[in-house]
Amino acid sequence: MIVRCEEELAAAFEDQRPYLRRLAYGTLGSFAEADDVVQEAWLRLQRTDVEPIRDLRGWLTTVVGRLALDALGSARNRRERYVGPWLPEPLVEDVAAEDPADRVTLDEQVTTALLVVLERLSPAERTAFVLHDVFGLSFAEVAEVVGRSPAAVRQLAARARRHVDDGTPRFPASREQHTRIVAAFAVAWQAGDVDALLAVLDPGVTFRSDGGGNVVAVSRPVDGAERVARTLVALATANVRRGVAVRGGIVDVNGLPGLLVEEDHVRGVVSLTVDDGRIVAIDVVRNPEKLRHVPALPDADAGES
Repeated sequence: MIVRCEEELAAAFEDQRPYLRRLAYGTLGSFAEADDVVQEAWLRLQRTDVEPIRDLRGWLTTVVGRLALDALGSARNRRERYVGPWLPEPLVEDVAAEDPADRVTLDEQVTTALLVVLERLSPAERTAFVLHDVFGLSFAEVAEVVGRSPAAVRQLAARARRHVDDGTPRFPASREQHTRIVAAFAVAWQAGDVDALLAVLDPGVTFRSDGGGNVVAVSRPVDGAERVARTLVALATANVRRGVAVRGGIVDVNGLPGLLVEEDHVRGVVSLTVDDGRIVAIDVVRNPEKLRHVPALPDADAGES
């Protein structure tokens, strides 16, 4: 890599920023933490003699991977003190404003379901899985990041993969089927129809809501189709009773159709995990600190909730 001036170095880094941000986000599940990691990588690059660097992307991948791995430890401590369930920040895109062919395929791999499972892994397992299985780095390259041998990294990735296989859909829906299920869920939720909700919910479904102590949210996960359906209906009924205006639309949430809902001035991003034609997990992020990067609700009324 030949860089003749600071402007060229900055331009070369900016070319890599989207990739580095996604890498850090996949490892940390937080855009704020990912941005901090990427910025620190830029500062380190500025302090480094770049002449020996022949592969800038590879060098930055290693640096960001190490920084994200270090950040996971302190992030775990903060999340243990978090108010209510902690959910990853959602990556939200307006499906109506974008050509499906232009969507970043990475988003389809770093789904909400995957990020939730990654929270259960050790920092080293999570880093090894994200770098190898999602971003395609070799075990030797990952070893440079985590400070272990390639053989040890292979074992880390294998253990992580078993957890991921156990915690993500075995029979995921096609995009069309997923969209139909999201729309049916939205209609049933809006109508407060318990039977219609039960028709789309898996018996073992889990409902989680992340308000971070900043807005009202369910304080702990709710399990089981009957309990989840009645909880959702109670929430919808409470909004009607209080005269709260609710509007929503279908958006892409981490690469899969989900919902963006507005209740007066409080927004929520609803991610639905579908397995074998039924919803097995409902994850709702309402914490406004996690929704700063979420685009405005589209004007289209398709999929209103």
